[in-house]
Amino acid sequence: MEFVIITGMSGAGKSQAMKALEDRGYYCMDNLPPALLFRFAELCHQSKKEIDKVAVVADVRGGIFFDDLFKGLGELEEKGLKYRILFLDAEDRVLIKRYKELRRPHPLNPMGSITEGIREERKFLEEIKDKADYIIDTSQLTIGMLKEEINKIFIEGEEARRLTISVSSFGFKHGVLLDADLVFDVRFIPNPYYIPELRELTGEDEQVRDYVFKWEQTEIFVEKLMDMLNFLIPYYIEEGKTQLIIGIGCTGGRHRSVAIADYIEHKLEEQGHRAIVTHRDYKLL
Repeated sequence: MEFVIITGMSGAGKSQAMKALEDRGYYCMDNLPPALLFRFAELCHQSKKEIDKVAVVADVRGGIFFDDLFKGLGELEEKGLKYRILFLDAEDRVLIKRYKELRRPHPLNPMGSITEGIREERKFLEEIKDKADYIIDTSQLTIGMLKEEINKIFIEGEEARRLTISVSSFGFKHGVLLDADLVFDVRFIPNPYYIPELRELTGEDEQVRDYVFKWEQTEIFVEKLMDMLNFLIPYYIEEGKTQLIIGIGCTGGRHRSVAIADYIEHKLEEQGHRAIVTHRDYKLL
């Protein structure tokens, strides 16, 4: 039996991930108390309907029951039932925006600050995130893009491509990308902001890309960066790392970092890696 446990940050898209698996023939259960993981798996196995693909969502909505998660996982391991953990994540600012749009309180702080609830939840989920087989950051993903990622992992058999590489642009004036594993500063490249006709554009516009990549130092930088990533990535995979976050920073996160992040993500995809690009600050003025 294929057994998938979906968990992660509230508001990161766990329900959408479950629906995507349900559409692909998985028998799904939402908000299952973790202590019942093995019992539920046993019921599915004994079912006359020959259920061989199961997905359950277990998260902090279960309150004190979520504390039993590792006990439940241990029971699955003792009984020889293999499982995979999918962890859904998103940037704090994205989660806050989603909560405000839906006018919902955070489950860990229903009467107080959403920000405090998110901070508490991140701390609470640190251990299970480290144990996850797959991590998907949904900050910049549409529902369709999330479904595509789910298909790549669970439907198309991409077991060898377990490392998700997230390339994120950001602006130093808005703060360093705190969750990045690797951070690169591209402020040494001439800034398109000072070109009047480029100022209001972003690194996703062709004119800005052409300006950023016309400099010799840009070409040398991206070549050396790709060489280093090609050296590092196999070792990250060997160590069992499931997510690599690469931060590309410029002053405002609008021009240079966006163009270079897009380029790096494209090159990684060309090489067969599962890469996602996000732009944290490019819409900020």
